[in-house]
Amino acid sequence: MKIGDNILGFGISAKGLSVQRKKMNLIAENLANGNSVRTADGQPVKRKILNVTQKKNVLNQQVVDFSKTMKLATTNPNHISNPTLTTNKTSSTSDLEFKVTEDNTPGDIVYMPEHPNADGNGYVQMSNINTITEMIDMIAASRSYEANLTAFNASKQMAKDSLEI
Repeated sequence: MKIGDNILGFGISAKGLSVQRKKMNLIAENLANGNSVRTADGQPVKRKILNVTQKKNVLNQQVVDFSKTMKLATTNPNHISNPTLTTNKTSSTSDLEFKVTEDNTPGDIVYMPEHPNADGNGYVQMSNINTITEMIDMIAASRSYEANLTAFNASKQMAKDSLEI
């Protein structure tokens, strides 16, 4: 989601919202499959984890010289100097790599001889998805989403207030 290059707060918050939304979707998928014993190919269900990394060499340093784009009227030329602003163009999620990996820790082994997936001794390897861990991760992702939304709204309010000056 590309918001705009002029207001970096929008892009940063939008990126955070997107990452947390993907994380919550993956956690919801884990919770939905938590009680499943086997996948379609007969393997035990494994917990999925979202890994987010930033691509290398994507930060384009850009120097903006405001003296060429806008001129401020001042009574004394020494009051305000011509500022330069160095910004990082990070307003889209295209510079992030999302990788879903599986947690390879074994699940609990439960004695259920009547279960169709039981081995010769009557034991079934259950999923390694822990509902409590997933709910804790969901709460953390939800709060991070809310924090990004609050920052986005604050940036929006600052932009609105600056237009009213």
